[in-house]
Amino acid sequence: MTVRTLTCQVESVEDLTPDVFRVMLEGRAQAIAHAPGQYLELGIDDETWVPFSIACADGGDGRLELHIQHWPERTHSARLREMLTHPARLSVRLPNGNCYLPPGGSAPLMLIGAGTGFAQMKAIVEAALAENPKRDIAIWWAVKERRDLYAEDLARGWALDHAGVVFHAIVESPDAELEPRDGIHWHRGRIDAVLADEVESLDEREIYFAGSPGMVYACVDTLAPKGLVEARSHSDVFDYAPRVPFLPLPDAEPAREALSPGEALELDSNDTQASVRDDS
Repeated sequence: MTVRTLTCQVESVEDLTPDVFRVMLEGRAQAIAHAPGQYLELGIDDETWVPFSIACADGGDGRLELHIQHWPERTHSARLREMLTHPARLSVRLPNGNCYLPPGGSAPLMLIGAGTGFAQMKAIVEAALAENPKRDIAIWWAVKERRDLYAEDLARGWALDHAGVVFHAIVESPDAELEPRDGIHWHRGRIDAVLADEVESLDEREIYFAGSPGMVYACVDTLAPKGLVEARSHSDVFDYAPRVPFLPLPDAEPAREALSPGEALELDSNDTQASVRDDS
């Protein structure tokens, strides 16, 4: 698809947590067409464009959904939040990104995301289930605190309504209360460590990663011995922060040992792209 610049109307802004808000945009249905997993760029001013995952599959209704992490200390984040306080029209560039779900696939999916990386996963799940309600989908969503699972009931609902969907919620905080709930498999710790303990085989899955470069490559290194291959691995990180070689060398130190606490849970893949450029 050709990248287009257009104007969208802000339909609504809703706080999902004290740190994350959902933005609904309206535009011409044909102009905002996109593939599930792609991202858009919001124009902050004439020279500044900030990328965010599109948190919905293309429904043909001219609506776009964004999940935005608010960082008050970061200039562009504060400016964007101020712009969205009142109904407004925003300049948007889309679609962007090579990490998306192609139509017509049937391979089982493994979606691994941190924080608002759930936005990209949500779009992929919606599209996959719309095509095939029985598709095998494993969702691994990592957050720092229990409250950061801002769409817990939505993901849980997918698991309850679709036999092929399994929802794994990973909470890093050791003090979080994780009461048993149907439709959720709880895990405590860092996402790469949890994957190391819980995943035995990848079973020819197509794997999508949504998170910071540190988080994504830690998970890549963790899953490499379990059968991960580059051709079935997808992430925006691989475009804006490529690593050579992609898979760890046999004698390399595990990447998760180098991750600082919390690094694996910084932003979603596209917000992190802005952060790496010191734009957020």
